[in-house]
Amino acid sequence: MIVADQKPINEILGMLERYDKVLFVGCQTCVAVCMAGGEKETGVLASLVRLARQKAGQPIEIDEAAIQRQCEEEFIEPLEADGYQAILSLGCGVGVNKLADHFGIPVLPGLNTGFMGHIEEHGVWAETCAGCGDCVLHRTGGICPVVRCAKSLMNGPCGGYTDDGLCESGTGAPCAWIAIYKRLKELGLLESMTETSPPKDWSKDRFSGPRTRVREDVRL
Repeated sequence: MIVADQKPINEILGMLERYDKVLFVGCQTCVAVCMAGGEKETGVLASLVRLARQKAGQPIEIDEAAIQRQCEEEFIEPLEADGYQAILSLGCGVGVNKLADHFGIPVLPGLNTGFMGHIEEHGVWAETCAGCGDCVLHRTGGICPVVRCAKSLMNGPCGGYTDDGLCESGTGAPCAWIAIYKRLKELGLLESMTETSPPKDWSKDRFSGPRTRVREDVRL
């Protein structure tokens, strides 16, 4: 799932400073699960902004909506934005992009999109996938070295891990490749460590520029 955090209220107020009528749009999937942009969070934020603007002598009219997914046209289509000066999106960055493409008014990000990850426990999310476009989890025991190694090393650890198997970065995180070794040993797949990855093709990575994925077999 995509994990995000709500922007500081002062930053949001700054973005809204020039507007008097705004539609706040929440998203009911990933960012609702991480309690950043669902219907409840959208309502709370709208109330805070109204109070802050009223206190500053600059009242603002805010309407609220929460749709299932901001990243899909079919859920955006029923939204009405006529009469609003701007939209504040409480979706991930993909949602902001999609709303901006759909409506002819400014769309402002209410969240900072963090990463893709899983739930470790209630209120705790861990980054586990970098979306690099060239998955090697089949030979690393399901542990991603791109995102879990501070240096994204692909063929074993550097010489900087500590005696207790922690990364030299000082974050307290375990060395990804020590974790990979232990996992592969448990699975009886240590021979996977003898396979060598070629230099990583970063042209498939998210940093190489915007990507498009097309499946012709399901394309309408």
